[in-house]
Amino acid sequence: MKAIVVHQYGGPEVLKFEEYPDPVPGPGEVLVRVAATSVNPIDYKRRAGLTKDFYPLQFPGLIGVDLAGTVVKVGPGVEGFFVGDQVFAMADNTYAELCVVKAAVLAKVPKGLDLIQAAALPLVTTTGNQLLAATGIKAGQTVLVVGAAGNVGRSAVFTAKERGATVIAGVLMRQMQTEDTKTVGADQAIATDDDTAIANLPQVDAVADTVGGKIAEKLIAKIKPGGVYASVVGAPQNAAKYPSVKVVPVFSEFDRKTLESMAQAVRDGKLIIPISQKLPLSKAAEAQAEAEKGATGKILLVA
Repeated sequence: MKAIVVHQYGGPEVLKFEEYPDPVPGPGEVLVRVAATSVNPIDYKRRAGLTKDFYPLQFPGLIGVDLAGTVVKVGPGVEGFFVGDQVFAMADNTYAELCVVKAAVLAKVPKGLDLIQAAALPLVTTTGNQLLAATGIKAGQTVLVVGAAGNVGRSAVFTAKERGATVIAGVLMRQMQTEDTKTVGADQAIATDDDTAIANLPQVDAVADTVGGKIAEKLIAKIKPGGVYASVVGAPQNAAKYPSVKVVPVFSEFDRKTLESMAQAVRDGKLIIPISQKLPLSKAAEAQAEAEKGATGKILLVA
């Protein structure tokens, strides 16, 4: 098969489109012909060696997390999946024409959802849902979602609204009036890089953070005593100054029901995950370079 092969850590130029041995499904595994994968920050951080202490690459190796495609072979002991099924998942080694996936982390693409579009969803929608869930937010409460115009943020906003919460979208000042922010679905928006706006922000019940950094240190002060600061990017550096706030780190884990329900919401137009580009798999280096520059919307690699 053809795949994006990494022979050493480095910049986008280390991503090589070349021949790689076909994977073979073992017990409990499924072989998927990849229709598309997508570019996520974990992909280029791993390529650059920034995750080698906890998520190393074995050279020559493959990268990639998101996957959508069609089942072409089923390993021993697999139940519920058959050749021809359209599936999607958070997997490993997905920048390739073929990928072996554990059946336990595989889900069927909801009918009516485009297979290529499905590749944009697994990591970001699952992470956003689980980030919001970690806040414990309830109907009638207020949550601030930081980085709401991003795909994880959008998914968190959607989940909060489904719970009946009031949602404040935390976005950059330059994003305030853009279409990206208008399609997020929050009740109101606030510029998180505007100190005056932050100072005037009433206290909230929880913060769901996808950005981190200095803004996190300002926003933790805006949480009511007993509230929650949930984050996918680490605790605010000054968290110890706010012992009445519970800080919860969030790490995305596969959950089939969550992925399927979020994908159904995308199919039905209730949740919008913008797709900015669709490039051939061979253009992975170009795609990652664009993503690292801060491209808005998901970039898909079509195999």
